[in-house]
Amino acid sequence: MATPSAKLAESLERLKEIQDLGFVAIKSSDLSRVHRERLIDNGFIKEVIKGWYISAPHEEQQGDSTSWFASFWEFCSRYLDERYGKEYCLSPEQSLMIQSGNNSIPKQLIIRSSKGNNTNTTLLFGTSLFVLKSSIPNSVKVETVEGIRVYDLASSIVYSSLSLFTKQSVDIRTALMMIRDSSDLLSVLLEGGHSKIAGRLVGAYRNLGRNKIAEDILKVMKNAGYDVRESDPFEQPTSIQLDSRERSPYVNRIKLMWKEMRTTVIDVFPNAPKRQSNINEYIDAIKEIYVTDAYHSLSIEKYRVTPELINRVRSGAWDADENEEDRKQRDAMAARGYWQAFNKVIESVNRIFKGENSGKVVDEDHGDWYSELFAPSVRIGLLKASDLAGYRCNQVYIGQSKHTPINKEGVRDVMPVLFELLQQEEEDSVRAVLGHFIFVYIHPYMDGNGRMGRFLMNTMLVSGGYPWTVIPKEKQKEYMYALESASVNQDIQPFAEFIAYLVNASLKGKPIAKI
Repeated sequence: MATPSAKLAESLERLKEIQDLGFVAIKSSDLSRVHRERLIDNGFIKEVIKGWYISAPHEEQQGDSTSWFASFWEFCSRYLDERYGKEYCLSPEQSLMIQSGNNSIPKQLIIRSSKGNNTNTTLLFGTSLFVLKSSIPNSVKVETVEGIRVYDLASSIVYSSLSLFTKQSVDIRTALMMIRDSSDLLSVLLEGGHSKIAGRLVGAYRNLGRNKIAEDILKVMKNAGYDVRESDPFEQPTSIQLDSRERSPYVNRIKLMWKEMRTTVIDVFPNAPKRQSNINEYIDAIKEIYVTDAYHSLSIEKYRVTPELINRVRSGAWDADENEEDRKQRDAMAARGYWQAFNKVIESVNRIFKGENSGKVVDEDHGDWYSELFAPSVRIGLLKASDLAGYRCNQVYIGQSKHTPINKEGVRDVMPVLFELLQQEEEDSVRAVLGHFIFVYIHPYMDGNGRMGRFLMNTMLVSGGYPWTVIPKEKQKEYMYALESASVNQDIQPFAEFIAYLVNASLKGKPIAKI
């Protein structure tokens, strides 16, 4: 008679077969009732809606949304394909978000289908599907992106509502800039007879400085007999020069986010103090805060470290080859790596104090910070040396976040843009706050992004004379909420206010983080 372990192994083998087929969404019919119940009882799958499941790490705690948010788009892809075949498409607004590189998990995914019944289907963690009974216009071209049927770029622009231009201006500006010439837009406008929308797009392209596209739309529509009245749908002019030749949606998106968010940071942040003339004293002050910084930064990342371990690592008393217990501890590797990376950051700060551009220094040095952060793990074989070779080569997800980081191809497009923005930015506070936020928004590495983002933030703070500022582990929820708000809702205010609050306390000699 098979043991419980053998039975579970049999069920896991069946689950692996399903996963090997590329399925994230699992139908009841994919598993026998016995396999299904066994996998549910042991936490390897969780029910999303009746008859549909996703895989989950068996150690995932109840209430942890990570596996769901990481599975969301692929779950919806198979579920919608099984239910509606080719008779569905995302709404034009949500199609435009995806086309423009915004893959954040929506609270409600709106579907248009002639087979719809205008009902809302509740999914996990406050998300839902609403299937609107509506046919897709004949002028719309539908394409598949990441397994989901969406309006093509031109159609999503034409059919998106006017409110998108004010509520999600980064998304719509990014999408508009992806259009090379007026041809694709005109084919949709003419077939649907959309004279009012044509006038809106003429005004929008003038706002963006793309006058040729604006004039082409105006001329062709009028020649076809339509009365086109130009109107600017944006509340504000586009105040930066965007690259019309850029094919990646992420490049212009990052530039727009930076420009829109920087004034908020300036408004809430304390003025930069004068940089101390005695560099050695300033560096000594940073070194004195090391134990506190390491303890809180590593604790936020869920490493279990103690001040004693940190001090032992710093003093050199720790040795992975001699201490078998420490050698096996992932936490000890993280503590050693943090110490090595911290010292590299100090070298970068020294360069900045000698007059080098802080953005240029971080651009040149951040790869060394990252290498040192994980060098101890490579040394004992927890990681391969190749894992430290540049930016990530796979998709990464953030625990319990609706924000899906930029894909691996996009990372290589936007990291140079981030460092260009840092080099060009005159406000120290903006470099610190947006440098940290945009870095973790991109999430260029498979691991260590939070620690790297905080190193970047503090390097920019001290370059402006601000004190090195520790984010307390006791404020982790507030910290993560603020980053989530900026990533998903494009609202930088909570994050800017949070960092400003911590910096103000440090300026007054009463830092919030303590041991």
